[in-house]
Amino acid sequence: MSIRPFDWRDLPTLYRYRKQCLFLDSTQLLTQGSRLVPGVILFSYFSRATGVFTFQVANDVKKGPALLGQVIHPASCDSARLSYVTPASALDSDNFTGLVEHLTIHVGERGATHLLAETNEQDDAFELLRKAGFATYARQRIWQLSDQPKGQDEPTMWETAKSSDIIRVRSLYSNLVPGLVQGVEAPPANELRGMIYQQDDEALAYMEVKYGPRGILIQPLIHPDMNCVPARLAHLLINLPYRRSRPVYINIRSYHSWLEPALEDLGAEAGPRQAVMVRHLAVPAKAERMFALPGLERGQPEVSAPITRRISHNHETTRNY
Repeated sequence: MSIRPFDWRDLPTLYRYRKQCLFLDSTQLLTQGSRLVPGVILFSYFSRATGVFTFQVANDVKKGPALLGQVIHPASCDSARLSYVTPASALDSDNFTGLVEHLTIHVGERGATHLLAETNEQDDAFELLRKAGFATYARQRIWQLSDQPKGQDEPTMWETAKSSDIIRVRSLYSNLVPGLVQGVEAPPANELRGMIYQQDDEALAYMEVKYGPRGILIQPLIHPDMNCVPARLAHLLINLPYRRSRPVYINIRSYHSWLEPALEDLGAEAGPRQAVMVRHLAVPAKAERMFALPGLERGQPEVSAPITRRISHNHETTRNY
């Protein structure tokens, strides 16, 4: 099995299999569309800066077509994401596992600690991902709203989230999101991108909004104590900034499944259930304390007092200050 980076000679292969692609990143697919060819060559030459890497598993001709796969790892981000593999007909355990291993090494060297992928639970890719070392840490269903929401809306003071709201949003995140998910997905960053609803100086809802030319995806965080949820959601969706005519997608995780009846009342259509999967590239470990400093632990020593500990190893002495 030979794995190499994508280059311009592979463009006909990618174009030939563009309709047999298996997408593993719902956000990219729904906001950016299924366009594979435009920009892939440019990204290949500037991949270290863009964080977009495309590789090809070259097979013997007798064994079938080559397998192409892409991973995205933005700079300074803990998680990388499998974007797509193509063609689906070339997916088998050996090829796919070999490609994942190669991508894992590649993004691991860049500092990624997790490799993420999303797939429908009924797809063959679900078992292939499990064999490649992935495990499910969440489940979700994405709802699509193509037109304006149905029903009555209630005027609600939705505001664009500001950096000063970060503590409230993170508090909401820590209260609502299960620990298993928090271990993989970091809380909202300092630069918030979404809408917030507050009551009595407390955030009851935060809607992270991701825009793209093909659609808008919303990831909700809504406290169960928020009342009139369908009407407040309708007001947000009707007045969503910069929507124009693009469809809106609402990603409902399993711990927010109580929102699904409200979305159904608004006229949204449910997509298939998906497994959100992770392969851990690093093992968390507690830092060991090599030795205690009694002077520091029992009280504050004088500034002029040196702290010295002698450690002998094979007749060599190391002095630590």
